[in-house]
Amino acid sequence: MTTTTTQTKPGSGAIDKALFAVTGGFIALFCAYALFDIDGLSALVDAGFGFSARYFGLYWQLLLLATFLIGLLLCVLPGSRTVMGGLDVPEFKMFSWGSMIMCTLLAGGGVFWAAGEPIAHFLSTPPVFGDLSDDTAARANAALAQSFLHWGFLAWAILGSLTTVMLMHYHYDKGLPLAPRTLLYPVFGERALHGPIGLIADASCVIAVVAGTVGPIGFLGLQLSYGLNALTGIPDNFATQAVAIMALVAVYTISAITGLAKGIQLLSRINVILAIALLVFMLVAGPTTEIFSGFLGGMQIYLTHFFDMTLYRGNAGVFGDPGWLGWWTVFFWGWFMGYGPLMAIFIARISRGRSIRQIIIMLSIAAPVITNFWFTIIGGSGIFFEIAQPGIISGPFEGFNLPAGLLAITQAMPMGLILSVLFLALTMCFVATTSDSMSYVIASTMSEGEPSASLRAFWGVAMGVMALILISTGAGGIGKLQSFIVVTAVPVSLILLPSLWDALRITLMLGREAKTATA
Repeated sequence: MTTTTTQTKPGSGAIDKALFAVTGGFIALFCAYALFDIDGLSALVDAGFGFSARYFGLYWQLLLLATFLIGLLLCVLPGSRTVMGGLDVPEFKMFSWGSMIMCTLLAGGGVFWAAGEPIAHFLSTPPVFGDLSDDTAARANAALAQSFLHWGFLAWAILGSLTTVMLMHYHYDKGLPLAPRTLLYPVFGERALHGPIGLIADASCVIAVVAGTVGPIGFLGLQLSYGLNALTGIPDNFATQAVAIMALVAVYTISAITGLAKGIQLLSRINVILAIALLVFMLVAGPTTEIFSGFLGGMQIYLTHFFDMTLYRGNAGVFGDPGWLGWWTVFFWGWFMGYGPLMAIFIARISRGRSIRQIIIMLSIAAPVITNFWFTIIGGSGIFFEIAQPGIISGPFEGFNLPAGLLAITQAMPMGLILSVLFLALTMCFVATTSDSMSYVIASTMSEGEPSASLRAFWGVAMGVMALILISTGAGGIGKLQSFIVVTAVPVSLILLPSLWDALRITLMLGREAKTATA
């Protein structure tokens, strides 16, 4: 396969000033509103959250399910063997490639949500399962299964299975921009690439990713401050939170500046190695038998009730009050969809030399199964500790205190203090790996060719400053930004829609071309 010349100008670094102005201006206004009227901002975000969850929740459930199933279909088509990106040999080796991918979704939930969500569902069984109060084992398996749904096949598939196929074909084979607007090319043609349609698409996706990344940065500052106070007595205040965030910003900004082949790849590798070491320790030193039993039991329920859980609407109907769904499933779907287009750009950039089948299997099958096992080791251990000694996890976790839940689990293990400190460090690494990747890809979206180091640094620092501004208003500022992610997911979910048919069309076309070439 030969490399196709694209319309971009490698190394030119020219900035799309309109996109920069729209996204930067919106983010500045959001922060200013939070500083001057956090209550007004909260009311506005809550109204937008309610509208989005009510009127788009069912569509999102169907969109994620269809994305996953169509991705599986692509894997069995002859065209899925096509190597993408204009390279015969992968640019990155399997471990480096997998590490960079695994560190994307897990950044937001790899530690604190992995500890908190399973125990939350164990203490309050998700409504799809009915009343399981008399069956502790069933409650444990159901809690893990619900966590698997939120962080498993559907969540990973929407991050870039079909959209990566589209972007790699249009960019590397056809010379179109490696930007969200290209996902609308099948519908609007050239109008998607030049003019307001493309600008709105790119701006919506950038704002969604900034919201989705600043949230974890801010929460990391709050969580590290809490953890350091609990472990060492360091004051849990804004100063400690600010130092934690500034240290994080320094790490991921340097990583983003050095680029994919150096800093981003290196940080991802370090992250994965540390994660594996901690998980192996927890697996050996923790409730090993219960962890394997919980994983198998949770996966059995997840697979058996996959469609029931995926399409569960409760009393919401089509446009009813989403209730539980709004604060769990719909929230997560909004969060992950917001990342979708820019994450697909990142995956398209690091997947040159990989086949369609390899990309989809990594994203839609391998990464979710690894994530589910990760959740079982951390969150499952918490459930098993709680069963053995009621209150040991649920007590600190009361009030949905995610960092307290994590510390309760790690301190119940042998060498609890050291393990707790290492998990806090791991959390920082996880958030840093996504933040550097997103700083890079945001800069790429508004640049021709390779983005300049100064633009990558700007977005890295800007997201850190935004996090500092929002936590200065109290934890509510970051909380509202997290809710705002669901609002930004509305336009992004429409941008993702063409991938349902176009990725299939592209794969079928590539299969026919390969057959013709060998005839």
